[in-house]
Amino acid sequence: MTPRRRLPAILLRLAVVLAVLAGIVLTALGPATVTGLLPYFTIQSNVAVGVLAGYAAWCALRDRPEPPSVLKGAVTLYITITGTVYHLVLANPASPFAMTQPDRQPGEWWGNQFLHTVVPLLAVADWALFDRRGRLRPRYAAWWLVFPLGYLGFALVRGLIVDRYPYPFIDAGELGYDGVAVSAVGFAAVFWLLGLLFVGVDRLLARAGRADAAAEEPPAAGPVEPTTAAEPGASTAAQRETTGSA
Repeated sequence: MTPRRRLPAILLRLAVVLAVLAGIVLTALGPATVTGLLPYFTIQSNVAVGVLAGYAAWCALRDRPEPPSVLKGAVTLYITITGTVYHLVLANPASPFAMTQPDRQPGEWWGNQFLHTVVPLLAVADWALFDRRGRLRPRYAAWWLVFPLGYLGFALVRGLIVDRYPYPFIDAGELGYDGVAVSAVGFAAVFWLLGLLFVGVDRLLARAGRADAAAEEPPAAGPVEPTTAAEPGASTAAQRETTGSA
C-alpha cells in the first residue's frame, strides 16, 4: 500500500472497529445480553469484520502485507448479507419473513443501525477502496457459502435444544424442515450470486486500475534512426576526385 493511501485506510478500518464495538455495546444495553446476542448471524459477522478490520489496520500501520483477498472478500460478503437481509427481509413489511420491529430506546436503536447499516457500508467501502484487486476467482463464491451453511446447521441444532430460532426463515418449528430446506436453498442461491457480484466488481476495478496506470505512463520515445558512420578515407577520396577533375 502506498504511503498516500495508508492513512485513509487505517482511519477507515479503525472506524469499522469502533462501529462494531458501539453496535454491540449499545444493543446489549437493551433487553438482550451479550451471550444472548452471540447466536445471531448479525453479531458473528460483525465480530468477524471488526477483528479483520483491526488486523488490516495494524498491517497498514506496520506496512505489512494485507490480509488475503479471499478472506477479506468472504468477511465483506457476510457483513453485506447481514445488512441486505435485515433491510430487505427482516425489517421490510412486505417480506413474508418480516419481524416485528420493537420500540427501541435511542441507544438500542443506534446500536441496531450500527450493526445492520453503518458497519456493512464501511466494510464494503474498505474492500472497494483499499483491497488488492484482481485476486478473486468465480469459484470463491461457492467456497464462501461454507460459513452460512455451517451457521444454518448450528442454528437448527441449537433450536432443537432451546426450542428457539434466531430468524423466521430458519424456524423449523414454524416452517418444518422441508420449509427450512426450501428457504435455505433460495437464500444460498442469492448469496452465491452476491458472491459472484463481488468477484465481478473486483475484476472491473482491477481493469480500471490497469487502464489508469497505463494512462499515467509517459509515452514511449519513437525509434531513433541509426546514423551511418562515414567510411575511413571516404572524404579524402572525394577530395582527390574533385582535385583531379579541376
